[in-house]
Amino acid sequence: MTMKKWNRLLYGIAGALVAAGVAYACNNFLDQPTQGVVDQTSLETKAGVEGSLIAAYRSLDCSSSSAGSWGCAASNWVWGSIPSGDAHKGSNAGDQQPINDIEIYAWNVGEAEGYLNQKWSQVYEGVYRANATIRLLNLVVAAKPTEISVADQNGIRGEALFLRAHYHFEAYRMWGHIPYYTEADSTPVSEGGYRKANDLPLAQIINNIIADLNQAITLLPATPRNGDKGRLTKWAAMAYKGRVQVYGAALTAALWDSAVATFRAVRQANVYDLETSFDHVWTGFQAYKDGKETILAFQASVRDGEPSGWNSNWGERLNFPHSGSHFGCCGFHQPSQQLVNFFAVDAVGLPVALSNTSWNTTAALSDTNFSGGQLAAVDPRLDWTVGRDKVPYKDWTLHNRSWIRDATYSGPYSPKKNVHEQAANAENNVGWQATQTNDVNIHLFRFADLLLLNAEAHVHATTGVLDSARVLINLVRARAGKVAQGCGAPTDSLVKAVWPTCATNAAIQPMALPMVAVTPTLDTLATPWAVYKIGLYTTPFTTIAQADLAVRYERRLELAMEGQRFFDLRRWGGADSTITNYISVERSRIPYLAQAANIFTLPKYALYPIPQDQIELSRVGGQDRLVQNTGW
Repeated sequence: MTMKKWNRLLYGIAGALVAAGVAYACNNFLDQPTQGVVDQTSLETKAGVEGSLIAAYRSLDCSSSSAGSWGCAASNWVWGSIPSGDAHKGSNAGDQQPINDIEIYAWNVGEAEGYLNQKWSQVYEGVYRANATIRLLNLVVAAKPTEISVADQNGIRGEALFLRAHYHFEAYRMWGHIPYYTEADSTPVSEGGYRKANDLPLAQIINNIIADLNQAITLLPATPRNGDKGRLTKWAAMAYKGRVQVYGAALTAALWDSAVATFRAVRQANVYDLETSFDHVWTGFQAYKDGKETILAFQASVRDGEPSGWNSNWGERLNFPHSGSHFGCCGFHQPSQQLVNFFAVDAVGLPVALSNTSWNTTAALSDTNFSGGQLAAVDPRLDWTVGRDKVPYKDWTLHNRSWIRDATYSGPYSPKKNVHEQAANAENNVGWQATQTNDVNIHLFRFADLLLLNAEAHVHATTGVLDSARVLINLVRARAGKVAQGCGAPTDSLVKAVWPTCATNAAIQPMALPMVAVTPTLDTLATPWAVYKIGLYTTPFTTIAQADLAVRYERRLELAMEGQRFFDLRRWGGADSTITNYISVERSRIPYLAQAANIFTLPKYALYPIPQDQIELSRVGGQDRLVQNTGW
């Protein structure tokens, strides 16, 4: 089955299956009679089980069957980028006010509560669908032993277990104290089903996630079942297990050593690798979809017969330049000035932040708009991550201030990773503002992330090798030094005006221009819009603090705007001081951030508040099963 055909099932069989049992999280209609349900016997087939599994995959992103849209985006841009210092809400003051409340840490107001409820709804709907798949599989196998081959039984069960682990991990990163549901939790809501208490120790939740992944590892094949790219495999489960072990190491230090061993096994299998260049990671080009770097991604799909575009990058669709650009809407998820400044590099191509404590206010970068032509040296990943004025926007024209909905509100920059290339034929043709929906897959976990988690584990594990962290970081940095933003649209009048030879010299026309190796450890490229420079760490790390800082900085540079940073800050500790320092400077650039000053304190902000709706829905016999997190 091709990937496109697989996605088409999302609102066919899978859509019908969702009606057969929507999760604990989906508000008070749980107490209403189910309507539009497919008769159970018609589902008791291999096709029914496979459709149920696809429905479980579908909850990786927002959909029409979830409670909302942007709070449950696959990338976690609302929860992982906006409150972290990577980005602002964007757009203007009047649009999507709840995201503004989230950015200023007013997480317990009514509208922010609604977004939190969207995220809870998404993850627990995913848990429910995964468990429903396992129950349906068990029923079909018991009733029709030859209906599904043993290999497919194992694959289906393994995929469902992986997804159940992922959705619980997402909930854990958000709220910490969560209920954990298995296929045995199938009693009706009226009898307390899907109303478990969230009283498990945090370490036990991590153990439960790892146990599900361990079982998935034993069941899943080494390559995608049925040849469907995007399906989960044994190695994806093992890689994800290492990720969970790193998060769990904050509670159980021995998991650092476990993570080192897990990552070693994944890397030795040679299943995953870095893409050849950074521009091939977030892309609409089919040749690089589900490539060697992809471990887990939401499989976005367009022009597949779904009439509204819900199978596309729906949760990210707000995150495009506004009117005046080709995309036309909506200007959200705008990179912060602090993030832009963080890409500044020194003479040897390492982050300026390593050696200059005033990196965020340095005169080398503009304090309000670092645009093309201001030639302070920067890491080339800046212009694959951030849309800046007078710099080509992938292979479109130059980014232009007129594309910003309200620069006085959220600054002059646009997101860039989730945007499709003009030449990729990745754009949708249905729904409102089809130009802002595409089939760029949304990376939830990729190999560069794994390498940096592996480096972090080496820093902290008793079995780790400190300088191995440097080697792993350098792998990521060396790949980042392969190409930089090129002409993009070489015959475009604005591009030609900045660099006339773009239109006449074929050697410099590509969207991605090769960097030049000045030394074995330093790559550079000078264009009229930027001086790109990136170097390797050449001196062995001698202290844990030195190595840890290098890992943390590299995670920000490599994974910027991917919804990871806020969760990193919280697991590292010291999120309160990092965010306080960010607000103290950024509030002079973005005035509304003055409302966020001196708010982020621990332990209150160690975890997001559990949605009050869910606490009330958890009530059995007048007793709330869910207990709110500390401080909320």
